[in-house]
Amino acid sequence: MIFNKDTAEKTAELLLQINAIKLNPSKPFLWASGWNSPIYCDNRLTLSFPAIRNFIRDEFSKQIEDKYGKPDVIAGVATGAIGIGILVAEELGLPFVYVRPEPKKHGRQNQVEGFLQKGQNVVVVEDLISTGNSSLLAVEALKEAGANVKGMVAIFSYGFDVAEENFKKANVELNTLSNYDNLLNLAVAKKYITEEEQETLKEWRKNPSEWNINIEN
Repeated sequence: MIFNKDTAEKTAELLLQINAIKLNPSKPFLWASGWNSPIYCDNRLTLSFPAIRNFIRDEFSKQIEDKYGKPDVIAGVATGAIGIGILVAEELGLPFVYVRPEPKKHGRQNQVEGFLQKGQNVVVVEDLISTGNSSLLAVEALKEAGANVKGMVAIFSYGFDVAEENFKKANVELNTLSNYDNLLNLAVAKKYITEEEQETLKEWRKNPSEWNINIEN
């Protein structure tokens, strides 16, 4: 769910400007999942641009307070959302924890790093939503640690149907600063891509795991 249309367009524009999102329908990227993709997103680049990271920090902070009031703790999903999560926690004057993909193999074998008490209200910060699986594993780890997870905010979502189903099934509210539809509309308007390339990008999202079959070698 997009919280604010102006924010969605501004976020998409900033991500395109710094190549945090790259669109290349003619030469697809290979994801770790094995999918061929005409889009690649690396929101960690935003941390290298002070004005942009501050914009994202401020928008997240406003969104969290508007939706949830002030939670007790901000949680970032490792590794991509640790940096921006800390900035949001600092802006709101709140404690911060982060969630590993899996528990450590040594020491206290923590999966949630930082001080978290049972019953505390937590909002989770994420950088990117694809299928939602890794993000929801972080939510599950927080719940197992006794947290009351109010919801999740993310910079960008591909808007896959499977992600929407996964969040609905997990009963986790997701709000994003921008999403795929806003990105494509802006990319055409600003001439990052043609309307024909926009159609290719739309087709990919319908069935990303099978899209590579249609690519000519």
